[in-house]
Amino acid sequence: MKIFLCLIATALLVAPAFAQDDPPGFAMWTAAELKQRDQALSTKVGPDHSSRETLAEYPSQRLRLLLRDADGAPEVHDNEVDVVIVQSGEGTLLVGGTMIGARGRGGVGTSIEGGRRHPLGPGDVAYIPAKVPHAFLVPSGKHLTYILVKFPPPPE
Repeated sequence: MKIFLCLIATALLVAPAFAQDDPPGFAMWTAAELKQRDQALSTKVGPDHSSRETLAEYPSQRLRLLLRDADGAPEVHDNEVDVVIVQSGEGTLLVGGTMIGARGRGGVGTSIEGGRRHPLGPGDVAYIPAKVPHAFLVPSGKHLTYILVKFPPPPE
């Protein structure tokens, strides 16, 4: 009986540690949830051959889930770093080189001259510094889904 009471007392002391809410700002997306969101995005592809969903927005970071079923427009960001975590599909990341035909605030261009191509697949992670032109290329009939984390560049 004494052992039983000790076990009950221990359980009551430990249980609150497991019952507490997560800390403010904490977020988590399971692999199963991301797979469901990936499937949902595939039904919402727009004229630009992409679909996106903001997972979370913080004062200095943004997390998005993006699906592309064709090449994306080249872009460059003066004040944002991109971290890409590939969820599904396949494609190529073109980075570096010279942006051609840049227009507007978003730094979207018509093409990239030069640069280096990196194949992308599930589980791959890429860090794209600010001021580096980049584009996602997707083979015909394929798709590429990735989590994009945007945040300010580190201080120089």
